[in-house]
Amino acid sequence: MALIDDAARTYELDRRHVFHSWSAQAGLDPLVITRAAGSYVWDGEGNRLLDFSSQLVNTNIGHQYPDVVEAIVEQARRLTTIAPQHANDVRSEAARLIVERAPGDLDRVFFTNGGADANEHAVRMARLVTGRPKVLSRYRSYHGGTQTAINLTGDPRRFPNDAGNAGVVHFFGPYLYRSHFHARTEAEECERALAHLEQVIELEGPQTVAAVLLEAIPGTAGIMVPPPGYLAGVRELCDRYGIVLIIDEVMTGFGRTGAWFHSATEGVVPDLLTFAKGVNSGYVPLGGVLIGDRIAEHFAQRPYPGGLTYSGHPLACAAAVAAITVMDHDVVVENALGIGQEVIAPGLAQLAERHPSVGEVRGLGVFWAIELVTDRDTRAPVAPTGGGSPIMAEAVRTAKSLGLLPFTNSNRIHVVPPCTVSPQEAQEGLDILDKVLSRVDDLVDEANKG
Repeated sequence: MALIDDAARTYELDRRHVFHSWSAQAGLDPLVITRAAGSYVWDGEGNRLLDFSSQLVNTNIGHQYPDVVEAIVEQARRLTTIAPQHANDVRSEAARLIVERAPGDLDRVFFTNGGADANEHAVRMARLVTGRPKVLSRYRSYHGGTQTAINLTGDPRRFPNDAGNAGVVHFFGPYLYRSHFHARTEAEECERALAHLEQVIELEGPQTVAAVLLEAIPGTAGIMVPPPGYLAGVRELCDRYGIVLIIDEVMTGFGRTGAWFHSATEGVVPDLLTFAKGVNSGYVPLGGVLIGDRIAEHFAQRPYPGGLTYSGHPLACAAAVAAITVMDHDVVVENALGIGQEVIAPGLAQLAERHPSVGEVRGLGVFWAIELVTDRDTRAPVAPTGGGSPIMAEAVRTAKSLGLLPFTNSNRIHVVPPCTVSPQEAQEGLDILDKVLSRVDDLVDEANKG
């Protein structure tokens, strides 16, 4: 009873005083979370839910990992905070561990508080190095909620914040299921998407383009894994025109796709790589920019005009050191890869066969999307891009009632459990999704009968 009373007070105070992101405040009904452990969270009524969202796709090692919690506590006892102009041991060690796992010559780290400001600083660096104003980024992308980052974003959340004066030009990336290029194969999609990007560069004027910014795999926008050769093709275009390549691995980095960084599996080394989320599973806010030689050399004798009070905060870096150490010791990256190949991929394929509301499933590791449609032939989505629908709302309600906390966006359910998820937990989630999709099938059938 005390737990329920405490949850009720938490809810009351939240609704009275907390201003939530991305939401109209009056209609909110936030779920109260009282505790978490591993792959599970508990709500204010004591119900346990399997966290198939990893919150915002960031708790890569799950909740409350003891070694990481203890590292934060120990660091707080020893050195809670220090200004970023001073060297400290955990920041130095975190930087070493991160660059050792990064591709190519990315051997310096500028630490930030999260992914949005990492992208902001990466773009600033690119503009300063090239002396050019424009940045190209793709439609169907997300790069953060700060001013430059939201203008770089290619989903509808950009619209209210976009005055068209941020020096950002959007282009179409590869997405075979809803191909802008009328492609029938991955090879065609790749070739035509690269030709489109080159045309955009030429029409904008290569001498005006500072950077191309891409998510290694677009995350919130739909987990569209780029076809083989696409990232390498973008790298070649950037080299040809003297453009800085920035790859955003905020969501894909640190095990999510079954690799430390997805760009490395494609053999691509960007000039700048941004990260956050999984670097310490979000236990303390941390992000950063991995910097290659071209950018680092520019600032060897020139001051970089940027910084943050909490850059490389000791508590955040201690959490990163502990989290990366845990990921090595417990082969977490390999677990994510294996779970994806052996449990999630075949399980989702079976769900797609059984449920006519499933248009496509796609992903890698523990990073998957189920695209829901009202008609497989027309591929009409059950909800508009950037919006919701009664069908999606019912899917979320059903999932929670069955003990699953889902991640949804537009017409998709994303399957993004922690990288530490066990085969049994992954199968538990898929079994619940089977029931959720049966409910979606019924609602789609009712809607189509009208």
